[in-house]
Amino acid sequence: MQISDSNKNPSRCSILLTGGAGFLGRAIVNELLSADSLVDFSLLRIFDVKTFDGPSDGRIEKVIGDIRDENAVFMACQGIDVVIHSAAVVDWGTRPEEEVYAVNYTGTEHVVKACLTNGVKHLIYTSSLDAIYAGKSLVDIDESIPYPAKHPNMYCRSKKMAEKLVLESNMNPLTSGANIDLSSNPSVKQSSGQPICLSTCALRPADVYGPGDPFHIGSLIEMAKGGFYVRLGDGTSLSQHVFVGNIARAHLQALHALMNGKTALAGNAYFITDSPPSNFFRFFDAIVEGAGYRIKPKNIWIPRDIAFAMGAIAEFFAILIRPVKKYNPKFSRFAVLYTCNNFTFTSAKAANDFGFVPKYSKEEAFELTVGYYRGSDGNA
Repeated sequence: MQISDSNKNPSRCSILLTGGAGFLGRAIVNELLSADSLVDFSLLRIFDVKTFDGPSDGRIEKVIGDIRDENAVFMACQGIDVVIHSAAVVDWGTRPEEEVYAVNYTGTEHVVKACLTNGVKHLIYTSSLDAIYAGKSLVDIDESIPYPAKHPNMYCRSKKMAEKLVLESNMNPLTSGANIDLSSNPSVKQSSGQPICLSTCALRPADVYGPGDPFHIGSLIEMAKGGFYVRLGDGTSLSQHVFVGNIARAHLQALHALMNGKTALAGNAYFITDSPPSNFFRFFDAIVEGAGYRIKPKNIWIPRDIAFAMGAIAEFFAILIRPVKKYNPKFSRFAVLYTCNNFTFTSAKAANDFGFVPKYSKEEAFELTVGYYRGSDGNA
């Protein structure tokens, strides 16, 4: 489905995409290469620890690098106008805290510093709902909600810290805590002699799903194939989702607005969703069954308190065997809280400030997703 956006493609730009080989990163690349892309680019530099295996294009440059390597990030930002920073460790409480912090926060420090020292004009940061999540239900919230005093794990805390750093760097030639003398660097001077001010914004996607989903669908299909399909809670909790193509499009819509001088979104964070609230498991049940897998038993739910205890056991087992084998269980206490609590909001602010509108309808997103998994082994 094609969406008509006004004031398209004000100028060509060079883009650095961190995490471009990941689930969301690949979707962003696809949207940039689509016929109705909102952003015209001369260079797309994909920076990731993994090799990008997506579509080929003469404008794509692949760089293997670790976001934790400050020099590698600095080099990747050279000659770049725009950075879309999507590299992250998505963790539900099972990875070492040091790893999560180093990738999600320290890596973002490197990106911000590299943007400032290389004269990058715009930075779009892929944040997370978890930046404002304290482990309790949040109902019909908007972006005015403050950061919580305490987060349930390092992932939530690191995303909050990284988001805050990015937003505080908006319209500022020097990020807090970075000892950088920009006055001696001609690459960060405009023709008027004034320092370039980095414009930034952050997107907080709802639970992302779609073809190649590495977080939910494959595990649920495996459970269905095993013949014992269970859910957590009692089916009454509500959360929200966003198709990976639509959150990818949101990145381009936000960038398009910044490039066109729309300052309303600069320095702000935005919730992004394309669907009304629904129960986490009922939402994905439809995808599993649509892909051709039988759910049986039809209606088994593990009460929240029992599931929470089981998550604690799974985490303890992962820690116990870590010296021998790196094991990250998908079942954790945080996963229980996340799927059994209410977490609802809208994308009204994003629609108002930079014209967010889903490119893919609910029906299109469903068909693209189930089509990918139909007849697959669940991990395609």
